[in-house]
Amino acid sequence: MHYVSTRGRAPALGFREVTLAGLANDGGLYLPEAWPALGRGAIAALAGLSYVETAVRVMAPFVGDALSEDELRDLCTQAYGRFSHDAVTPLVQLDHQHWLLELFHGPTLAFKDVALQLLGLLFERFLKGSDQKLTIVGATSGDTGSAAIDAVAGRDGVEIFMLHPKGRVSDVQRRQMTTVLAPNVHNIAIEGSFDDAQAMVKAMVNATVAGTGPLGHLTLSAVNSINWARLMAQVVYYFYAGVRLGAPERAIAFSVPTGNFGDVFAGYVAAKMGLPVAKLIVATNVNDILHRALSSGDYSAAGVVPTPTPSMDIQVSSNFERLLFDVGGRDGAALAAQMAGFEASKAMRLTNRQREGAVALFTSARIDQDDMSLAMRWACERAGQVIDPHSAIGLSAARQAAIDAPIVTLATAHPAKFGDAVERATGVRPVLPARVGDLFERAERYETLPATFDAVTEYVARTAA
Repeated sequence: MHYVSTRGRAPALGFREVTLAGLANDGGLYLPEAWPALGRGAIAALAGLSYVETAVRVMAPFVGDALSEDELRDLCTQAYGRFSHDAVTPLVQLDHQHWLLELFHGPTLAFKDVALQLLGLLFERFLKGSDQKLTIVGATSGDTGSAAIDAVAGRDGVEIFMLHPKGRVSDVQRRQMTTVLAPNVHNIAIEGSFDDAQAMVKAMVNATVAGTGPLGHLTLSAVNSINWARLMAQVVYYFYAGVRLGAPERAIAFSVPTGNFGDVFAGYVAAKMGLPVAKLIVATNVNDILHRALSSGDYSAAGVVPTPTPSMDIQVSSNFERLLFDVGGRDGAALAAQMAGFEASKAMRLTNRQREGAVALFTSARIDQDDMSLAMRWACERAGQVIDPHSAIGLSAARQAAIDAPIVTLATAHPAKFGDAVERATGVRPVLPARVGDLFERAERYETLPATFDAVTEYVARTAA
């Protein structure tokens, strides 16, 4: 299996190299040069398998010869052995049509654990026996940071610098990052937005690849969903849920609370591999650039509005580039020009081919705070389920959709991570699981910096081991 860049100028790489690189050296994102297919028989054979065995079968075509099947199974066993539920990502029924896919049973209580627990192990495996040291730079709107830090804290050969927007993540999200005091973990609160942080991460990686800037002595990589290996791991739970609701004999729809487009793009990959997906519902909050892009072709960034769903307070969705590349004919030169225009003006129109290719599988909804609260209340009162605000955005969009198929809403975070918002909507105060119950008693450690490239790169250059 080889991987190509969405912008067409980077060399094709194997799975190991793509995992360690993260971002392509032409500024693009890596995708498989062709989508592997699972036939109906192979999908049907997933029914009844454990999550680990499902993961091995779904991911093996992407891994190629970088790992043997036994090596991949060993890594998956380690990664998912840390989850508090034996099903890893269990399904919960809400009514005759609606289901929740609980993705928050990992160590940091968010869906990012599903991918990042594995990614941390992949980094360690691919670096073992070499002199190469990896410096990870990442940006988080809430959950990626804690999941990535937990995955790599104390691991050999890896150091992590995680940027989060100061004051724009929940107290639980912040403390899950800043109370990890391992010497290879560095947290940075920037005085800006998630989009500012994400832009700086991309700029740091690009400058280092180009041999410019103060980080040229480091080997940088990324743990955001721009890293293909992370996105690959998220494809698994679409198959895991789908076969339990009747695939491949019937199609399943999925509603996904969406910010950076990685989680829902994993559903697109599952569909390209052969999973019968009726629709993928892109559920946004009022920061609705993706809803506007899918409904009218207008991909134009506006100012970020802080909301009770901070992980979705995003106006530049990195993984959307992968979709535009794939549905637009895989023309790297054309997409590079299109993205250069967007990066300069923060506005662009989707081509007719891109729009038509996207709406064949995707639909979208913009959910405001009132509808979010109503969904939380409905889930609590009518189905006995307490859900977090992000999952409620997805559930609200699912309940508004006119789709004749079972609809699975991805429940992306434990409700206790957003206790105040949950209590306001439902009157119920969710409790943190016992394994993280002492979170507010732990000491914090982080640096506060201006949201400038110079300030952040100087800190990384000075601090990196």
